[in-house]
Amino acid sequence: MKAAAGDPQSPFAGDPLTNWSQALRAAGLRVTRQRLAVIDAVIRKPHGTIEDIHDEVRSDLPRITIQSVYFVMNSLVTAGIVRKLELPGSPARYEVEGHDNHHHAICRFCGRIEDVACVTGTAPCLRPEAHVDMTIEVAEVIFTAVCHECATTQQARV
Repeated sequence: MKAAAGDPQSPFAGDPLTNWSQALRAAGLRVTRQRLAVIDAVIRKPHGTIEDIHDEVRSDLPRITIQSVYFVMNSLVTAGIVRKLELPGSPARYEVEGHDNHHHAICRFCGRIEDVACVTGTAPCLRPEAHVDMTIEVAEVIFTAVCHECATTQQARV
């Protein structure tokens, strides 16, 4: 799927149920309650772990297993509908794939994750000076940070 979130032709624009169904079909996937529930949970819990997503999905589908959530999530990641974040020192986390090449800032104290807009220019934002016969498509940058709440707490401890 190549359409961007801001593109009016994108399945990501407008009514979520209709367009997520369209996105699933465009990716060659069947539209199922489980897939729609997982996408909805990822929207409600951005940067959530599989366990977070499972907890959210269970509010709509109480009998869904964590293995089913893993299976659905893998199909959504492969289809380019959900993005898997593999951050240092953290279990895998997930967010809706906005095709915007944003980056992430992670608080080193509490682990809070925030999206950071593309660092410079257009995707892939960063281009290495030299690379071996490859076209760079995506640059992933992780900023280690201290959130304002932790900064205040840490200053109070000193």
